[in-house]
Amino acid sequence: MTRTAIVLGAGMVGVSCALSLQKRGFNVTLIDRREPGRETSYGNAGVLARSSIAPLNNPGLFGKLTSYLGNRHPALNLNWKRALTRPGWLLRFLWEARPAPAAARIAALDSLTASTVERHRALMAQAGISHRLRETGTLKVWRTEAGHEAAKAEHDFLKQHGIASQVLDRQGISAVEPALNPIFHAGLLCLENASVDSPGAVTAAYAELFAQGGGRIEQAQVEKLTRTATGWQAQTAKGSFEGEIAVVALGPWSMDLLAPLGIDSKLDVERGYHRHLQAEKGATLARPVYDVDAAYFMAPMEQGYRITSGVDLSDRDAPDNHRQIDMVTKSAREAFPLAEFKGETWRGARPTLPDSLPMIGEAPRHPGLWLAFGNQHIGFSTGPITGEIIAALVCGETPPADPKPFAPGRYL
Repeated sequence: MTRTAIVLGAGMVGVSCALSLQKRGFNVTLIDRREPGRETSYGNAGVLARSSIAPLNNPGLFGKLTSYLGNRHPALNLNWKRALTRPGWLLRFLWEARPAPAAARIAALDSLTASTVERHRALMAQAGISHRLRETGTLKVWRTEAGHEAAKAEHDFLKQHGIASQVLDRQGISAVEPALNPIFHAGLLCLENASVDSPGAVTAAYAELFAQGGGRIEQAQVEKLTRTATGWQAQTAKGSFEGEIAVVALGPWSMDLLAPLGIDSKLDVERGYHRHLQAEKGATLARPVYDVDAAYFMAPMEQGYRITSGVDLSDRDAPDNHRQIDMVTKSAREAFPLAEFKGETWRGARPTLPDSLPMIGEAPRHPGLWLAFGNQHIGFSTGPITGEIIAALVCGETPPADPKPFAPGRYL
């Protein structure tokens, strides 16, 4: 008898879970209030980040705190009133930044990112969108002489984990990205990263691949999730959908659905913004560029050059705050010949847990309820392996990465 599953959330993680379960013979229904790939998975820099193995709250965070606290730095906007409503979360986030647990968390993230490009390359080939993949790496650049030391330290760190990179001086930066203005003293070319020209379109193409394989996609707001005698039921305005198992992959909205079940997922959100600007004078970039000192990504996209902001720690649904994106838009135009901004500003939210690791596994005391969220800044990269871990655990197979560091039981 064919097993059934409902997957809630049609971002990269949810679509990947649906594909992985489908591959194992499940009849899967994928449910989201919006079309696939139109929320968090739409708004990122499109980077397949093999090199993103250091947690956001790493030991180096403490040295940066004083520059962040006044909300003058583009990397962070902190709403203190909001932060103090969840002091336990904030204290746990800072506690996890100690040196002692760093190695284990780095190893866990390394296990998720190791096959990122390989898995996306295979899925893009299956979906017929290989033209969207750029295997040209990513470039980090520093505006001061101190960047030479920082680039060398990161190069050495990545080398310890078998990840190739190349330290660049001013001339080296100009050689790989000649259209960048010569304002950067040091750079790091992360050779094993890749990128895409439209993360939303890639997610949608994977969803279409799922549909072509017989999967069902329903666009509906999930209002409630309940246990039944045979599995789980998702109640929506369009009716109810049932499966023997349910996978919650709703990113920053996951906590809303789980709270009525008595599950405090310890999830929080980091808001972020992006804008698209057009290049002037025929200037081009071959890869996404991260300006470390100014705290933004500039990534070539279908729509132009996407400029992404730092982290906005405000309430998920609060009004926009464009302080950071305005700052980085100005900085990006210093670095690259961009026209004046005339479009719309996009805002999204990234799902974050206090240890900067996702939650991947079965919810304790809720058999058949599987959790797949909290991938923070690298959900687009790590969606496919997250789906494979979930599907392997559901089917009693050996997963492609050790699931213990991501087990929901560490919080629930």
